[in-house]
Amino acid sequence: MAKNLVIVESPAKVKTIKKFLGSNYEVMASMGHVRDLPKSQLGVDPESDYEPKYITIRGKGDLLASLRKEVKKAEKIYLATDPDREGEAISWHLLSALNLSDKKVYRITFNEITKNAVKESIKNARDIDMNLVDAQQARRVLDRVVGYKISPLLWIKIKRGLSAGRVQSAALRIICDREAEIDAFIPKEYWTVDALLNVEGEKKQLTAHLTENKSGKLEINSEEECKKILKDLKGQKFEVIDVKKTEKSKKAPLPFTTSTLQQEASKTLNFATQKTMRIAQQLYEGVSVKGEGTVGIITYLRTDSTRIADEAAKAAAEYIETTYGAKYASKVVKEAANGKKIQDAHEAIRPTDITRTPQIMKESLNRDQLRLYTLIWKRFVACRMADALYETTSVKIGAGDYKLGVAASKVIFDGYLSVYTTEDDEKSENNVLLKSIDKTTKLSLDKFDDKQHFTQPPAHFTEASLVKTLEELGVGRPSTYAPTISTILGRHYVSKDGRNLFTTELGEAVNAMMVEAFPDIVDLGFTADMERKLDEVEEGTVEWKTIIREFYPSLDRSVTEAEKKLESVKIEDEVSDEVCDLCGRNFVIKYGPHGKFLACPGFPECKNTKPYLERTGVKCPICGKDIVARRSRKGRRFYSCEAGSECEFISWNMPSNEKCPKCGNIMLIKGNKLQCYDEQCGNIVDRAK
Repeated sequence: MAKNLVIVESPAKVKTIKKFLGSNYEVMASMGHVRDLPKSQLGVDPESDYEPKYITIRGKGDLLASLRKEVKKAEKIYLATDPDREGEAISWHLLSALNLSDKKVYRITFNEITKNAVKESIKNARDIDMNLVDAQQARRVLDRVVGYKISPLLWIKIKRGLSAGRVQSAALRIICDREAEIDAFIPKEYWTVDALLNVEGEKKQLTAHLTENKSGKLEINSEEECKKILKDLKGQKFEVIDVKKTEKSKKAPLPFTTSTLQQEASKTLNFATQKTMRIAQQLYEGVSVKGEGTVGIITYLRTDSTRIADEAAKAAAEYIETTYGAKYASKVVKEAANGKKIQDAHEAIRPTDITRTPQIMKESLNRDQLRLYTLIWKRFVACRMADALYETTSVKIGAGDYKLGVAASKVIFDGYLSVYTTEDDEKSENNVLLKSIDKTTKLSLDKFDDKQHFTQPPAHFTEASLVKTLEELGVGRPSTYAPTISTILGRHYVSKDGRNLFTTELGEAVNAMMVEAFPDIVDLGFTADMERKLDEVEEGTVEWKTIIREFYPSLDRSVTEAEKKLESVKIEDEVSDEVCDLCGRNFVIKYGPHGKFLACPGFPECKNTKPYLERTGVKCPICGKDIVARRSRKGRRFYSCEAGSECEFISWNMPSNEKCPKCGNIMLIKGNKLQCYDEQCGNIVDRAK
């Protein structure tokens, strides 16, 4: 009979760990949390110093009974939940739920599910770290009071079933602010001039970019300026005035953290953050490897540390020297340099065994598992390799009062690039041609290539760029990025079109209310500061209830004021003027996941629906009918003629009744400016004028 009981979170780990520990150990899974705050009430008592009320999660009774049965048989109990705040809290809840106060209880953690790591954790068993538990309690209570105090207000003011959250509301604001920037953006015209030059003795032409005049760096803002420059350059002699050759290195990347893995998997594999985390969890918990059985093949997936264990670094160096040669192995250990506190008890995300190459693992993994594992494996190998070296050649060419430039680079030592490349890695141009150029080289002009361009608005957020921004701003932590994005997508506050994220009408309404009534909750500095305070709880320098005591009273006041002062967003079933063409009743305005639509009140007998056309009060400049606001299939707002496909008018920007003083066309609203709808006119005026 087993003398020791090991309790893990996931049943996927049970078989793997049992195999490592042998017959003296019984291994069981808690299936995640066993206790939590009740769903039916706030679960936090402000009158009793914000004491949380924990109850057994519904459906966990039989599981706890089975665990208690095994607890009675065991001499020692090892709590082996995940090595983070959440895992520490689960162990603490198990301590209470299983009545372990009179038992020998030990907390063990491991960053990888391998035989050595698991056995080593048994040797280094410790007590539960209450600082970690309290940091998790503080986060849970904060999120609960925000969600349960504000969400009912959203139900009253906007639509039942909505939710607010400390991190999700900040993330929604970030996206809304970016969309507002894009809507307000006014493109600026600029021109570029390239000279296609014949090189004496060469068949290929050289393309040189106009960069300077006698006053310095050159900016060309109009066609007139461009024509004047081309006139000045006509007949000028093109001469090489400077050739520089330099070597530069491109540093090997750092190993993956949760954030950078999510970003790179999104960019290169087109994985949603939630999918990345789900597959990484499978690789961490264990897969069946031919000849080895079930084993974890990557380290713990929730981390913001770039640290690598000495043993793993040594194994990587040996592998690289054997496979690629000694010159490819880095002599320096690279780590992220930032002022933020990182979970340095963790490591970066890496393979548990570098010799398990993607080629070897091909038969043991499904397609998506293999793609993610390959990304992790290559990044880890690359981070322990030497930097890449480039030879860069830059040529300056004079033509009267103007200077042109051309540059190219080539890899002279591929280093880590032999294993891992990204879309950002440089590509060589003109390099072979530039090698033969010096100050005596004869050049002659073939022709000019002048082009008109317009500055581009900020890019729409993708999941990858949103994760990067959340991390840079200190909003949330590695474990919160994926669930935050899933929540705002699942609540239809944000929609996804391709890779781009757009706010829906519902998301805009929720954000507008949050900004007006609860500015602190959606203030990014406030949210980041709250994360820093949670870190201080983890460090043991701040008592966790102090955070709640400071936060709750102001939240409670804001909710009370909002209930009295906020104007309701009208989303009741308003009767419209449009008549159902099937049964003759007047359509009513309903509110769906992506915004308003028209529905017949005779449902379910009559199920007729139509898009809701929100009239702008502006007449179409093409056909004279009304311009209406519509929503794309993905929920993004645009403006078009009510005639639909019969008329060509369409705009992402709201039209105004102001007429262009230059051409008489309608003007589009762009932030605090108005821009003429006619792109050829392009007139811009202040809205105040």
